[in-house]
Amino acid sequence: MPYFIYKIGGPFNLLEKQGQADSFKEAKALANELRRGLEPDSGDVVKMIFAENELAAEDVLSQPREAETGMIGDDY
Repeated sequence: MPYFIYKIGGPFNLLEKQGQADSFKEAKALANELRRGLEPDSGDVVKMIFAENELAAEDVLSQPREAETGMIGDDY
């Protein structure tokens, strides 16, 4: 399975495929290079995801993440 690299941003958090790679090392290098090129105050992010195909990658990246439950920030 390949690694897909996406830029996520804009007013609607649109996904824009930036590339893909067969190895983690290659994908990480590409993602880091793209992150260095982002404007700091743009709000855009670059994410790398391991998925069976492009559709599966976009599906996972489009889903909102659930908040962690537990005692984060609690004193007990």
